[in-house]
Amino acid sequence: MVNPLPITRAELARFLPNHAAIRAFEELFRVAGELTPAEITTLQVLIQEATIQAESAGAQAAAANGAIARLVDVLEGLATAPVPAQAGTDALDLQALAPAATPLRRARYGTFFDTTTQTAAAINTAYAITFNNTDLSEGVYRGGTTSQIFVDTEGVYNFQFSAQLDKVSGGTGIYNIWPVINGVDVANSATRVRIQGNDAETVAAWNFVFNLKAGDYFELKWSVDNTDCQIVAFAAATPHPAIPSVILTVTDNITR
Repeated sequence: MVNPLPITRAELARFLPNHAAIRAFEELFRVAGELTPAEITTLQVLIQEATIQAESAGAQAAAANGAIARLVDVLEGLATAPVPAQAGTDALDLQALAPAATPLRRARYGTFFDTTTQTAAAINTAYAITFNNTDLSEGVYRGGTTSQIFVDTEGVYNFQFSAQLDKVSGGTGIYNIWPVINGVDVANSATRVRIQGNDAETVAAWNFVFNLKAGDYFELKWSVDNTDCQIVAFAAATPHPAIPSVILTVTDNITR
C-alpha cells in the first residue's frame, strides 16, 4: 500500500476550526497509519455495512411516515364525510345505536332487634314479633307498627332472624313461627319448636326469601300452646353483652 503525502498543519487549518480539531485529525491519521492492510479492509467493510444499515433505517422511517400520512388522510375523510341517511330518517341516530345504559342498582338493607321480653297472653293465638331498635337501615325500615318491616324498592329480599325462646316453668311448650307479607300469612312457611323444662332456653333461627314490591312489608308471627313460653331478652352480664329477644337482618343482595 502506498502511503499518501502527509498533510501539513497549514493545510489542515483551512478546513478545521481550531487547534484541538487539528490535533484530533492528526491522531486519526497516526492510528490509520499503524493499521495493517487486513485491518484497513475490515474497517472499510464495517463502514460499508453501517452505511447500508443507515440507508435501510432511513427508508423504513420514510415508509412509516408515509403510512402515518395516509392514515391521517383516511381519518380526516371519515370525520368530514356526510352521515348516510336511513329509511324514514334524515340522519343516523347515534343514540338509537348506542347500547342502553344499565342503571346502577342501589343496595337495600336493614338490621333490627328488640330489647324487651315478648309474651303471649293466650294460647293458640297469633302475635306479631316486634322490634324496638334499628341498627342499620338503607331502604328497609320499621313502620309505625314496629312489627312491620317495609322495603322501598322492588327486589328479592332475604330475611334472617334469631329469637331467644325460653319456657319459664316445667313441662313442655310448643312455639310456632311463620312469616307474613302485607298482613297475609305465607302458605307452607311455619316452623314448630318444642322445648321442655324450666328455663329451657333455645334459639329459633332461619331465613326466608321473598320477591317484594316497593311499599310491601314483612312480619314474623308466633303462637304457643302454653303462656309460660316467651321470647325473652337478657341484660348484659360479665362477660357477655345484652341478649335481645329477637334479631332481624334484611338484605336484597340477590341479583336477578
